[in-house]
Amino acid sequence: LIQKSVRALDEKLRVSKLVVQIQTGGMKEIKSKQDLFDGVAFDKSTQIVKTEAISVGKTSIKYDLIGKLVEGTGLTRKTIVNILKDIEPSTFEQYKNNPEEFIIKASNLINEQKATLIIEHVTYTPISGENGLYTKEIFTEPTLKGKLNINAMATNKGLFDHLIYDSNNEKEFAEHLEEAEDVVVYVKLPKGFYISTPVGKYNPDWAIVFNKEQIKHIYFIAETKGNMASLELREIESAKIKCARKHFNVISNNTVHYDVVDSYGALLQKVMQ
Repeated sequence: LIQKSVRALDEKLRVSKLVVQIQTGGMKEIKSKQDLFDGVAFDKSTQIVKTEAISVGKTSIKYDLIGKLVEGTGLTRKTIVNILKDIEPSTFEQYKNNPEEFIIKASNLINEQKATLIIEHVTYTPISGENGLYTKEIFTEPTLKGKLNINAMATNKGLFDHLIYDSNNEKEFAEHLEEAEDVVVYVKLPKGFYISTPVGKYNPDWAIVFNKEQIKHIYFIAETKGNMASLELREIESAKIKCARKHFNVISNNTVHYDVVDSYGALLQKVMQ
């Protein structure tokens, strides 16, 4: 983990310098209070922009770098110290430019490496009884709010009369589900439905029921991604997806299938295999 973290920090950590922009301009005749609110009372034609880099080392603010990285990663102080000792001096020098950004980005990069190591050894085991099972109440408890044609659309095959979507890709995916004769019913899974993973809770996007006579699999839980290029998927997100595959492989009994797709056409290819 130390070696992988050091390599990731040296290759990927880029911390921007703190910058202050000073804009100056002249004030015109104020004709109304609204001119002040709208910002039109100032003449921007004479503005001057000055950019000054800030030397954080000259400030009196103190940071517990090791403590903050321990807090952000869950690792021991000894491990964090070993990582910081081994990174390139030029990498560590970026800390002076912007301590807070350094801490946030370094923590994220270390967590990504931690995720890839942990996931290799994760296994899921079904447990008896109702503990760990979801009931139909997860679909009735949430109160959903949206605006039609902004982030909501009417549905005929959805579990609800309307669907709240998070992106245009999700909207297009739902429109294809509505048009597909093979789809009987579908639902965008609520945030309350999740799979526990070592790197956080994971919430799949959709549950879809296909016509049994035409499609091999009745149920299909999908994660829709707008860009399927592996480099576009963050490592922690990829780790969660790997956990989801393991999870559904254990509990599915060949009736519930899980996969990651970027369109309905890709989903259909997966289902027909």
